[in-house]
Amino acid sequence: MAELPYAPTPTLTAIYADYEARQGDGFRDHLGASILGKSCARALWYDFRWVTPARHSGRLLRLFETGQLEEDRLVRNLRATGATVLEVDPETGRQFRVEAHGGHFGGSLDGVAIGIIEAPKTWHVLEFKTHGVKSFNELAAKGVALAKPQHCAQMQIYMHLTGITRALYVAVCKDTDALHIERIEADSAMAERLLDKAGRVIFAQHPPARISEDPAWFECRFCDHNAVCHEGGGAATTCRSCLHATPVEGGWHCARHDRMLTALEQRAACNRHLFIPDLVPGAVIDAGDDVVSYRMADSSTWVNDARTTEAAPC
Repeated sequence: MAELPYAPTPTLTAIYADYEARQGDGFRDHLGASILGKSCARALWYDFRWVTPARHSGRLLRLFETGQLEEDRLVRNLRATGATVLEVDPETGRQFRVEAHGGHFGGSLDGVAIGIIEAPKTWHVLEFKTHGVKSFNELAAKGVALAKPQHCAQMQIYMHLTGITRALYVAVCKDTDALHIERIEADSAMAERLLDKAGRVIFAQHPPARISEDPAWFECRFCDHNAVCHEGGGAATTCRSCLHATPVEGGWHCARHDRMLTALEQRAACNRHLFIPDLVPGAVIDAGDDVVSYRMADSSTWVNDARTTEAAPC
């Protein structure tokens, strides 16, 4: 007889619900260094343009928190070896942060350290990650550059923008508590390529090509944007999905109202919102100041009329 599925208790359900209630709207103000290593540039463009909010289960959010809590212990572990670890910038009292492309790209370091046994006089960017046992075993066998290129890209960006020439990657296996530690050398050519990639994504007027035309391709199947990208699902209504909004130095500019937009305004969008045509699953057949008409795949017509604030087709 097959085992019955585990039935969550009301307490467990309430704990997970609390995590889900506190996860925010699923939009990040900038394109993050932690995700730039994604192989699909279109997915990055969708991230930056707030096309699909990232929503996670309470269980997964708690798992993310476990990774954050692990960082304190890893700092203690490194200090126990004699290393000097700075978790925050002494000048600001906040996490070390790097930015580029007018503030539209950036990231926060887990810390920096000097006195690492292998090279005690060299400052290192610190990057802490937790892994499941399968991921950890692959990392131990192949090294971070091959096993986790997204993590490697993140460290290269941090080194390049801070001027630090080495990174220390410290990984923890969540199943066995084993550690894997690697020192990574700065590769300025790689970092420049990554920054160029970030710029192309940020300032692109149209979404880049998909990594695959097959929605069942493994990278597409698990992507938050699968529905919008492959099925023509509805994009979120924010200023960033509006054809009037453009990323400029220091923020976002609205051509319709000829002014800069606050982060709160970007999330709310105004009643003159018009979708970027690439986000609508149809061909433009007519356009005016506050209206764009589309011929849809089924030969019907859909009118994106800002005067009626009609919702996008799903």
